[in-house]
Parts: sequence; C-alpha cells; structure tokens
Amino acid sequence: MRIMQRRVPILIVAGAFALVVTPSLAQTWPQKPVRIIYHYSAGSTGDAAARLLAQRFSQAFGQPFIVENRLGANGALATEAVARAPADGHTLLWAITPQIAINPAMTKVSYHPVNDFVPISAVSGFAFALVVNPRTPVRTTAEFVDYIRAQPKELAYAEGGVGSISHLSMVLFLNRAGLKMTNVSYRGNEPALTDVIAGHVPTMFAVLGDALSHAASGSIRMLAVSTEQRSPQAPQVPTIGESGFPGFKTGSWHGLMAPSGTPRPIVDRIATEVQRATKDPKYVERLANYGVDPLGSSPEEFATMIAADIKLWAEAVRTQA
Repeated sequence: MRIMQRRVPILIVAGAFALVVTPSLAQTWPQKPVRIIYHYSAGSTGDAAARLLAQRFSQAFGQPFIVENRLGANGALATEAVARAPADGHTLLWAITPQIAINPAMTKVSYHPVNDFVPISAVSGFAFALVVNPRTPVRTTAEFVDYIRAQPKELAYAEGGVGSISHLSMVLFLNRAGLKMTNVSYRGNEPALTDVIAGHVPTMFAVLGDALSHAASGSIRMLAVSTEQRSPQAPQVPTIGESGFPGFKTGSWHGLMAPSGTPRPIVDRIATEVQRATKDPKYVERLANYGVDPLGSSPEEFATMIAADIKLWAEAVRTQA
C-alpha cells in the first residue's frame, strides 16, 4: 500500500515534466539539420518544389533543411524510412498523393498512411489536363465523349504507369462517361505525353504543368482540367466538372508529413511557416514556374484531404481492377 502511495506523486511529477518539456522542445527545435525525404529523383518538379521550401525553412528556422532523394520500391522505401524515424521533428516526408493514397490500395506496403504519420500541411497542388493530339477532331469534352463513343473499335489512351494518377484519372472519367478505351502504359508521364504529341496515341491525362508549353505551341490541345476549380495557370480551360460531369475532380499534392508522435507544437510551427510561404507573392510565383499552385493547409485540413483522397483512389483502383 505504501509503495502505491509513493508512486502517485512520481507519476504526477513525470506528467507535469512532460507538459513542460514538449513546449520547450518545440521552442528549441530544430536543434540540428532537418531532413526532408522525397521519393523521386533530383531535378523533378516535386524535388524542385521541395528544395524551394527547404531553402525558405533554413532561413526561417536557423538550421539547414536538406532534401534527401531516396528512390526505390515506387516510393515505399522513402515513406517507410520516415515512418520509422524518431518523432522529434528532424525527419520529415515530402509526401505526394500516390504514396499516401494510391499505393496502399494497390499493394501491400510496410507503412500505414494514416497511423504512421502526422499531417503537417499540404504545400502545393497540381492539376491534370485531358489532352488530345491536335489531329483528333474534338475541341471540347462533350465532343471527345461523342467521338470516342462513335468509334467502331476501342481507342487507346496513354498513361504514365499502372496506378499513376494519369491512369486512374482516366479510369474514373471513362467510368463516369460510360466509355471504354484501352490503356497504353509508359514509364512516366513524359514519355506518355511524347507519344500523344507524336500522334501514336490520341489522348491522356497529362500533368498540367507539362502540358502548358505544348498546348501553347499547338502540339496538343487541352480540353479540360481535372481539378474542382479552374487552374490559375490556364484560366481559359474549363474543368471536367463544368464540362458535363459535375463533382468530378482529381489531382495531386505535395505536402509535409512527420512520424506519428511528433509533438504538436513542432507540427504547428512548421504549418505556420508553410502558410506564410504560400501567401508570399514571390514564393507563389516560383511555384507557378514549376506548374503547381499554393495550398498551405492546416494540419486538420490536410488530414481531411488525405481521408478524401484515400476514399477516391480506392474507388478508382477497384474500378480498374
């Protein structure tokens, strides 16, 4: 009985100490360089956007923020590395939609997209555009649907890999429109778009940032964008929702996530700095150069986005199965 009575004050003191230590840790964080781990190679659009934010963070927080490219297993290696890292705010994930919302629905992965991470902020988002080779005799989404439906044989579409957003966006669209087409899979969006430009395949959902210059030169024609709102980068291009398919939306985002258990004050400090960045006209302009739009969500808003995307892409995976 005496032993139990002695333990109670110790537990109370320990709990009070934890309450004091966590804010203190947040105030002194970062105490060393912070790694931002990214799944894809240096030089990609996502990598450039990550380095742009890392540069800003280094200045804001007084410690180096280093983007580390860790490739392998379609992003699973990088994602698992962050999930297993210490939850002290010194290892972050530069997350992108497929690794969090698509891959776990398609295959067994060694991490849980919700339980193993704390969402910090969706930093930037980017749309996909329904594009066609200019020799295809359509200029609107409605004409595209009528054209595909009138063909005696199934036409093909290009996509940047089975399970990619370019693939699953078309899966969802064709299902919604009641159409059938045959997918031709490529190792990435760029070679897929190259074949659409060459006329080997008539259409695809292309990353908007990749499509803009080609559309300006007349190499492709953009019919619609996949996001809920028109893109600031192509305000003249209607959304698919506006084009007869209300509620349709797909897209991708880059966001910061941390290992589960990362103290909330650290998460809030990072999210606040992201929100400052995405309201800075110079930062926004540089993002636009990479073909992406600023988001700057709160942790709660990002968690809601992730939950909605997990549901959306699970449906797409089931549809294409």
